[in-house]
Amino acid sequence: MAVVSSVNAIPIIGLPEIVVGDDLGALIAAQSEANGVRIADGDLIVVAQKIVSKAEGAIQHISDQKPSDEAMKLAEIVGKDPRLVEIVLNQSQRVVRAVPGVLIVETHHGFICANAGVDHSNIEDDGLVTTLPVDSDRSASQIRDTLHGITGCEIGVLVSDTFNRPWREGSINVAIGVAGFDPIRDLRGVVDDFHREMTTSTVSLADEIASTAQLVMGESGRIPAAIVRGVQWEAGDYSAGRLLRPANRDLFR
Repeated sequence: MAVVSSVNAIPIIGLPEIVVGDDLGALIAAQSEANGVRIADGDLIVVAQKIVSKAEGAIQHISDQKPSDEAMKLAEIVGKDPRLVEIVLNQSQRVVRAVPGVLIVETHHGFICANAGVDHSNIEDDGLVTTLPVDSDRSASQIRDTLHGITGCEIGVLVSDTFNRPWREGSINVAIGVAGFDPIRDLRGVVDDFHREMTTSTVSLADEIASTAQLVMGESGRIPAAIVRGVQWEAGDYSAGRLLRPANRDLFR
C-alpha cells in the first residue's frame, strides 16, 4: 500500500444560502473557481447534509404536524415537542431508545442516530426542520455527475452528517451518501509492519474523509462543503449502505 505524503482539507467558502431547487454541483464548481481552487483529479468533495436537504426540499413545518398517540407518549418520555417527535417517527422504522432528553431511532435508510437526523440548526426559521435526504447516494451521484461534467475531473463525492457515537463522547462527521468511490478500505490480506497478515482490518474511509472535512467546515460559519485532497481511493459504483453493519453481525442490537 502506497504511503500518502499529505492530505489537505480545503473549505469552499462563500457558497450562498441554499434554497429549494439549487444545483449544488454547479454552485460548488463556481465557488471553488472563484476562490482560486480548481477541482482536480482525485479530489473528494464533502457536502453537508443540511444543504442537500435544503436544495431537495427535505424540509418540514413543525406547525403542520398532527401528533399520533405514539408520538404523544414518546414526547412525554423524552421531553420533546410531540409534533417534532411525529416528524422523527415518520422518518424511522423503529425506536431504539427513548429516555429523558434522548430519542434514538433507526431511520428508513438504516442509520441509527438521534432524532432520525431531524434538525433545526443552521436553518433560518425556528418553525422549520430539515430531514435527511430520501436517497443520499443519489444526491451524491447527482452532484458528482454535475461536477464531472463541468470540470472533466475524476472525483468522488460524499454527503456527510454529524452523528453521536456509542462508547464515546462528542459528535463526529460521517458519510451518509457516497458516489464514485469505495467507502471501505479493506486491509485484509495486507502485511503489517511486522510481516503478519491482517485478517479482519477494514477502515471506514468515507467516515475518515467526512471527519477530515469537518475540521474546516465546522458546525457553523456557513462552510457547508469542502475538498479533501491527497487521499488514495478506489473508484467504483458504491453505496453508503456498505458502511452499515448487518443486524446479524451487530452485537449491540
